Amino acid sequence: MQIPRSDTMSKIVNTSGKRKLSIARATIKEGKGRVKINHRSLDVYSPRLAQLKIKEPLILSGDLANSVDITVSLCGGGVMSGAEAARLAIARGLVEYSGDESLKDRFLSYDRTLLVADVRYKETCKPNDSKARAKRQKSYR
Repeated sequence: MQIPRSDTMSKIVNTSGKRKLSIARATIKEGKGRVKINHRSLDVYSPRLAQLKIKEPLILSGDLANSVDITVSLCGGGVMSGAEAARLAIARGLVEYSGDESLKDRFLSYDRTLLVADVRYKETCKPNDSKARAKRQKSYR
């Protein structure tokens, strides 16, 4: 068995992003600019608003996006939180892949949530009640 040499191996970057209950795992490697989300091309991803949200880091990165292949696996949550999680994972991966500080600054100046996760999520329902916060008023008279 022959072990491949390190100079022939291409660079692969794995990153993840979270938003609410959605988790996105992105793999970035050398390629021709293909983007797949759950084994489907980004061009057929719907709704269109979510597709455009995922494309933001690709547009901001310029030529770098055309020289890498990106594969994202999404699980959990809704459509928009999944899109925001994928956007976060892709942006983090592009910064790590390129190692370019100016790209990181460009992402942060455009929108901080491209690189920093939004940790808010839905508050859970409380026991013996159907809502998260509002409680039934009590009268002691």
